[in-house]
Amino acid sequence: MKTDSQQALELLKEGNARFVSGDLMPKDDYAALREKLSTGQHPFAVVLCCSDSRVAPEIIFDQKLGDLFVIRNAGNIVDEEVLGSIEYAVEHLETPLVVVMGHASCGAVTATCQGGDLPGHILDLVKRIRPSINTSCCIDDNAKRHAKRMAQLIEEDEIVHHVGAKVVAAFYDLQSGKVEWL
Repeated sequence: MKTDSQQALELLKEGNARFVSGDLMPKDDYAALREKLSTGQHPFAVVLCCSDSRVAPEIIFDQKLGDLFVIRNAGNIVDEEVLGSIEYAVEHLETPLVVVMGHASCGAVTATCQGGDLPGHILDLVKRIRPSINTSCCIDDNAKRHAKRMAQLIEEDEIVHHVGAKVVAAFYDLQSGKVEWL
């Protein structure tokens, strides 16, 4: 059965509720699952999120191997490579939902808000985050603003738009484990 974008979003919401409550699904026989997935993948959602080690989509959404097409980088930034990966998922894998998930206490957003001299390629990250920042906002509000802005950039992508994939922004609270849909 093919999953549509609304069903995919409900699966993520249900999975996050299980994660928050601690009542996680029993995990599959990974050997059998790897065998099944060796012939192809059919993820129901793309998740673009931060590389932060505390933000693991498969766990936060209580999903198994093959369910999510995950793209991670510091600050959940959209660039050409990320767009290409998303286009691949929605066009070739027919993934109906794209989620951009920011999170509480994001270091990349914090570095952008603090400004100053930043070494190496960290400055490249900051340049992509800076347009989302409102200096009167707290870090978490800016992380939400940035997730929404990145979702908008993805929505405007020609292939994503043509295929009709749904794009949503979300925010993960590190303490509660809850995902807020923006």
